[in-house]
Amino acid sequence: MEIKKYLSRIGINSQQNPNLQTLIALHKSHILNVPFENLDIHLGREIILDFEKFYTKIVINNRGGFCYELNGSFFSLLTNLGYNGKMISARVANSKGDFGKEFDHMAIIVKLDDEWLVDVGFGDSFIEPLKIELELTQKQYGRTYKIIKHDEDYFKLMRSLDGNKFEDQYIFTLKERALNDFNEMCIYNQTSPQTSFTQKRICTMATEDGRVTLSDLKLIINKDGVKTETQLKDEEEFNLNLRKYFKIYL
Repeated sequence: MEIKKYLSRIGINSQQNPNLQTLIALHKSHILNVPFENLDIHLGREIILDFEKFYTKIVINNRGGFCYELNGSFFSLLTNLGYNGKMISARVANSKGDFGKEFDHMAIIVKLDDEWLVDVGFGDSFIEPLKIELELTQKQYGRTYKIIKHDEDYFKLMRSLDGNKFEDQYIFTLKERALNDFNEMCIYNQTSPQTSFTQKRICTMATEDGRVTLSDLKLIINKDGVKTETQLKDEEEFNLNLRKYFKIYL
């Protein structure tokens, strides 16, 4: 990994000491510059869990990825910068009111004076790291988050759009995981017809004033709380918008 190239990819010009202020800046910059996307799955390109492949795809080829790629790559950057971090497994809330399988999602824990939940691979989620302190309401960018105890083994991340009604995001443990622990679920998520990743293409990224998303042939722009949707004509128009908003050339 060439740290300067990675930092340049996420819009940061200089390397700084590993502290909370820098971690917040790194997290936000990653979210604002590297999209969550599953385009390789729909191009028939196998996604392999390998830190070097993550770096090549995201930094050299100016792409995004899904959770294993984005958080795996960010974890590698953080450890190269001197942070004390570990990869963890999370189980994402589903429409049935339950949670997915173990290793359904990857996130990161960074240990500073306190422990922080770091996640640049969940799509539309928190922009800055969350302090792991039970029941603490943490407000950022118009949303409120809190972490509660789910059961003896798991913590639960919850989100609220109005500061009152909270919805489940995912449950997680603090147990350290290795990259290859996620291999089986990585294969499942890119091959099973039951997962959202195989059902439709998605490319989405936060912006300073909202979010821009390509969902199949639909362009969705949220700007200052106003949502607009545009139906695209064909693949050519899809690729034009992919280049315009994400600088991705397939």
